[in-house]
Amino acid sequence: MLRVNALGKAFHGRPVLHEVSFELAAGEVLGMIGSSGSGKSTLLRCLNRLERPDSGQVWLDGEEIGVHGPQRRPVPTRVLARQRAAMAMVFQHFNLWPHRTVLENVTEAPRIVRGVPREQAIEEGLAALRRMGLEHKADAYPVTLSGGQQQRVSIARALVMKPRLILFDEPTSALDPELVGEVLAVMTDLAKSGTTMIVVTHEMNFALQVCHRILLLDQGRIIDEGSPQALLARPASAPVRRFLGTQRAVQEGPEK
Repeated sequence: MLRVNALGKAFHGRPVLHEVSFELAAGEVLGMIGSSGSGKSTLLRCLNRLERPDSGQVWLDGEEIGVHGPQRRPVPTRVLARQRAAMAMVFQHFNLWPHRTVLENVTEAPRIVRGVPREQAIEEGLAALRRMGLEHKADAYPVTLSGGQQQRVSIARALVMKPRLILFDEPTSALDPELVGEVLAVMTDLAKSGTTMIVVTHEMNFALQVCHRILLLDQGRIIDEGSPQALLARPASAPVRRFLGTQRAVQEGPEK
């Protein structure tokens, strides 16, 4: 469903992504792991053109994202909006409009981008909030919600766009530890229902238990990939085993 070929990106002359290539099947959950600064978030943002890649191509369902024609000119704004809607993104810091209610946050994009009538948008928005366990918060404002609730609203906002693929950019990293579980539970439910997902995460247990395949990035390159079972079967000296061991030590903290 998704094909990424030789994607490259640099900021101020410093390469961040080096010819990254991978594919994703419909219904697959792909985890991306790696240390901070390895290029994971930049890669996600290049997939749906929130960042314009310097080189390479991205195809979704056979349609190249962001450019068209022999001259590879940028697509019109309305086309790019449609393409982005097919790859909905859930951000690290929620990005909800503080001056709008939860329901307004969820229904705005379907009305503007998908052209959904107001009544239909409200119906679909309430259904998405119900799935997140937040229908009773429809008229609340984001400031009154916990971080976990705000992130679940942002997931509902992604779902109402009826995307082919959802991109999660470290969705639990801004949450207090006691709120992480409620967001991971929602994401696990989405995975079980067949939602196609790419998840940038430091939650190693989630990556190993829920993701069908994992990519390990280092300095803008994919240095290892495979199923969780395959990665755990690597020798202890393999980069992915060293990374997993380091992350687990960080998450568990010092012994008391």
